[in-house]
Amino acid sequence: MTDKNRQWYTVQTYSGYENKVKANLDQRIASMGMENKIFRVLVPTEERIIVKDGKSRKVSHKLFPSYVLVEMIMDDQSWYVVRHTPGVTNFVGVGNRPLPVAPNEIEEILIKIGEKEAPAAPKVEITCEVGDHVRVVSGAFAGSEGPVTEIIPARGKVKFSASIFGHETEIEVDFAELEKL
Repeated sequence: MTDKNRQWYTVQTYSGYENKVKANLDQRIASMGMENKIFRVLVPTEERIIVKDGKSRKVSHKLFPSYVLVEMIMDDQSWYVVRHTPGVTNFVGVGNRPLPVAPNEIEEILIKIGEKEAPAAPKVEITCEVGDHVRVVSGAFAGSEGPVTEIIPARGKVKFSASIFGHETEIEVDFAELEKL
């Protein structure tokens, strides 16, 4: 089997057993010599900050409760090893046929959990200067106009001063939403 047959599959587990299934599966892969067919077992989590009673703390939050992702080459032997791991209820798929996760979905998950870097955003070239008058052509502030007070090239944003409800207010918008007057 070649590396192009290597795909990610979603495995359903008992609720709360995701980490136990990962540990059991890692152990079974090693003891049964399946390292050449089952490559990675992943329980996608992200760090969240919870504020309770004025105190903040970091907690690890599972992105897909009751599911584990497995990168593997699907055949009868690897299917058997994963399917008969304690805590695993089934593969996600149609009938008895497991369906692989789309590569773009896996890439989004890996970026979200910090295992992969997001592609660089295209650079926005800002052609106005501080003091130039601009008008918003789209978005929530469409029609607002005023002088540019600050340019933030790294984020592609421009701040300008506009009169809203009779008060001078500084507004920050994407450069793409502006036109120079």
